[in-house]
Amino acid sequence: MQFHFKRTCLTMAIGLVLFSFGPSAQAREPGALPNVTILATGGTIAGTGASSTTTVGYTAAKVGVDALIEAVPELKKVANVKGEQVFQIASENMNNEYWLKLAKRVNTLLAQNDVDGIVITHGTDTIEETAYFLDLVVKSKKPVVIVGAMRPSTAISADGPINLYNAVILAGAEESVGKGVLVCLNDQINAGREVTKTNTSSLDTFRTPELGFLGYIQDNKPHFYRQSTRKNTADTEFDISGLDSLPRVDIVYGYANMDPTALNAFVAAGAKGIIHAGVGDGSLANTVKPALIEARKKGVLIVRSSRVGNGIIARNGEANDDELDFVASDTLNPQKARILLMLALTRTTDSKAIQKIFYTY
Repeated sequence: MQFHFKRTCLTMAIGLVLFSFGPSAQAREPGALPNVTILATGGTIAGTGASSTTTVGYTAAKVGVDALIEAVPELKKVANVKGEQVFQIASENMNNEYWLKLAKRVNTLLAQNDVDGIVITHGTDTIEETAYFLDLVVKSKKPVVIVGAMRPSTAISADGPINLYNAVILAGAEESVGKGVLVCLNDQINAGREVTKTNTSSLDTFRTPELGFLGYIQDNKPHFYRQSTRKNTADTEFDISGLDSLPRVDIVYGYANMDPTALNAFVAAGAKGIIHAGVGDGSLANTVKPALIEARKKGVLIVRSSRVGNGIIARNGEANDDELDFVASDTLNPQKARILLMLALTRTTDSKAIQKIFYTY
């Protein structure tokens, strides 16, 4: 009887582990290549230029997904690769509608047993935003890797091919399961929640300045050294399957001599939330604070973030958030705080509940 009980408990435990990770946790047959789908959205990685010796003056989003895959024949050695052109844009033109379309397609593909991971080719300007959005709404623990390039495909020493190769390896690796949406460029692995673009043109532009990389790609395999502890993907509360739009949230940038003109315009335009990218620890200028208070009285959610880009926004630090009914962004930069607030507003308009969301994700 005791043996039977232990065996039953062990069977249940194994079942729970497999259920929690989904199809991606089921080990592939030895030697079998992973099935990786590449979703192309445009960007510099798909760009072309008039000259091979300059990275200025090129045109983004010109090369289709099939040509990108054909340019890296080595992909066939590391994965069974399929390509799909979801849309073809320069990433400065990314918007909420594109995000919803992309996320729904990702979720559809990851629900299939014949897809082990997904790579998304993307322009570098808004990679960090798309990565965090997907990190919050993808409903699978299978790997999703976003990749781009800092040099167009026609440039000498174009970085797109090796970045794509590494991204496919990462998306097909069992070590990547459950680590959230990843960003992979320049042999480095970053978490979608934490990564940011730090240089306008350098190849090592994508960094997580304080918390650091998750790991590296070397010897044709990922080497992980840490993992983000914030909830992501299948563990989040956000469901976009029935959404065709997201609540309007705008960012107000803090600077010396600022006034409430931009803030008031956003509120008048129908903003449901405002991210205040304040100076320092999210400080509120005397010229803007009354307008923020008035906006909150009108039902607009106010989140204090910082233009600094690193560090925690201390609740009740530079402003009495409890009294003002404001939300502190924790470590999220303004552009990522905007994404989380949009999704939070699809769940609740209660500021206390939204503050908890910011401390959870």
